[in-house]
Parts: sequence; C-alpha cells; structure tokens
Amino acid sequence: MFPHKIPLDSGVDSKTYPLGEYNEPYQGQPTMALVALSHTPVEHRLYRAMLLAAEENKKPAVMLTGRRLMSITGIRSLSTIRRGLDGLLSKLSIEREQRSDGNGAREMGAAYRVFKPDEVIVRRREQGLAGIESGEVNHSFERAIARVVEHRNLSRREAQVALCCVEGLTNAQIGSRLRVTEQTVKFHLRHIFIKFGVRRRAELISRLLM
Repeated sequence: MFPHKIPLDSGVDSKTYPLGEYNEPYQGQPTMALVALSHTPVEHRLYRAMLLAAEENKKPAVMLTGRRLMSITGIRSLSTIRRGLDGLLSKLSIEREQRSDGNGAREMGAAYRVFKPDEVIVRRREQGLAGIESGEVNHSFERAIARVVEHRNLSRREAQVALCCVEGLTNAQIGSRLRVTEQTVKFHLRHIFIKFGVRRRAELISRLLM
C-alpha cells in the first residue's frame, strides 16, 4: 500500500515514518488507510498478517507464538516483533487475551484479539487517543485519503499533516493532534507543498479534494 522508506531529517521529528513497504493500491478502504498511517511499517506488517490470521481462524482471538509471527510476516527479529506488538497494543489495534491450559498454566505464545480498522478507530476515539482518525470519514475526506496514500513521495507524517489540513485545522491544532511542535508542522508543510506543486494551503486542499 505504501512506498519504501525515504531519507528524512530525524532531527525534526523522530516519529516520522515512510507510508509503508508495499506499493498496494488504495482499494477504496479509507479506514484501513487511516489505521495504516498511524502504524509504523513494522507495526502495519504485523497488523495485516494478524488480521488475516484472525479472519482465517474465524474466532474473536487467534493464538500466535513469536515463531509463528516471524513466519507469517517475514520479520526475522523476535525483538522487532515484540516492539511491533507493543506498538499495536498501545495504539489499541490489538488486545492480548490471557489463556491457560487445563492445569491453569499459561500456554506458549499469546492469544490476541485483532480489531478491524473501523473498530480500531472507534476504540481510539472512545479512549481519546485518535489522531488523524478523529475526523469524520465522509466522501470528501475519503477522496483526500485516496489522493494522499496514492502519492508515492509523501512520508507518513506528511500524509497525516496533509489530511489534517483538509479538516481545516491550523498549524497549532495539527501539532496538538499529532503531538509535534508547530515548527515541525511547518517543516512538513513546506515539503508537502513542493511534492504537490502548490504554494499555499488552499491549493493543497483543492488538489486533495478534486
């Protein structure tokens, strides 16, 4: 769904990520795109693999060991898997469920409930953790999401900032929502304008909504 990592100035924002690792089409899935934009590439690779495993399992929760996760994601580092799982848990994309064997001992691995994208967004809103997922996903916003995720040169953070602009947020409001400084927002906006070939915010919004 998203391009390979591109070099970024880590001194501006340590939480700036590329949109992802795969050049997949948008496929008319706005909620999946919003959730993907909130994940790091590792987190989203894990999330998609776990979501598919849960769907195949046809149960609310799926039992997954570290070895199994390495197999289905292609991620070779167990520590990377663990960090990715921690990120998904903190972002409410998954939930760990406690299970035990007949003797009351914990099973090897863990059972995870993997929430669908629309459920993730609802959970985040209820807990006050939503970022770009806070906005209403109407037809206009869906169009903007499609334009953003199909623009191969945008970084993850640039995509988030661009969508916040569509919602009509000021630089200060964008910074508050994304938990970055206003100066960081301005930095990303400069890059966004260059990549879209526009000079001001109104032109960017028009380009995203047309």
